[in-house]
Amino acid sequence: MATALPVLANEGGLSRYLDEIRRFPMLEPHEEYMLAKRWREHGDREAAHKLVTSHLRLVAKIAMGYRGYGLPIGEVVSEGNVGLMQAVKRFEPDKGFRLATYAMWWIRAAIQEYILRSWSLVKMGTTANQKKLFFNLRKAKGRISALEEGDLRPDQVKQIATKLGVTEQDVVEMNRRLGGDASLNAPLREEGEGEWQDWLVDNSASQEEVLAEQEEGQNRLAALRNALSVLNPRERRIFEARRLSDDPITLEDLSTEFGVSRERVRQIEVRAFEKIQEAVKKNLEQIETAPAG
Repeated sequence: MATALPVLANEGGLSRYLDEIRRFPMLEPHEEYMLAKRWREHGDREAAHKLVTSHLRLVAKIAMGYRGYGLPIGEVVSEGNVGLMQAVKRFEPDKGFRLATYAMWWIRAAIQEYILRSWSLVKMGTTANQKKLFFNLRKAKGRISALEEGDLRPDQVKQIATKLGVTEQDVVEMNRRLGGDASLNAPLREEGEGEWQDWLVDNSASQEEVLAEQEEGQNRLAALRNALSVLNPRERRIFEARRLSDDPITLEDLSTEFGVSRERVRQIEVRAFEKIQEAVKKNLEQIETAPAG
């Protein structure tokens, strides 16, 4: 905002980056309030910059929780910083809560959107519970000590599916996506009797079907991105907080954030979803009817 933020170039520079952001002072409540007022009422960029830099440690802390997705930590931190800046732009100090409380939702949303985009898992049919599964599977496996790579046991699959409110098939497929490639020659039991490949059935789609599915997924992702642009900032914030977050924000919290009733927030959410559906349908129709090449 006023000057450039520190940049985390790669994993090897993590320690140096953390040392650098620790140099920015934490703000006392009254300092934060006055800086936020200066930014909101007078557009003071220096004040906004101080608000951002004082919360870079919060972004780093949240970003570290997403290191298990195989993505560059520098990119994850960078996306989190974008979410932080969006939070600073919209922060209303007179609401009575601290910036960190408000910003963490924006930071998480920005990081999760980046991860979903990078993993190409976003489809319009994806439910909130499936997104929750994506971001909580490793934690759920840790609770039941299912830390080894490869497929889960049937009892583990059932336990996780029940806990997270998804189907057992969802758990199996997500675990395979997040787990990467496993050896087909891995023994089923410690005694070494039989291998995984002995139990596999080839239900894979043909190359043409795979390419068609990939193209459809890319089209749906593009349609969703374009559709979000039809929403105004308040609609988008409510839609993402309620429909795209793995831990949806309550109507009560959003009503406090925007200074309107819970019912009004619900109405905005419903209307935003209708607009998204309409826009996605229109975008898909345009993509499908566009001339090839």
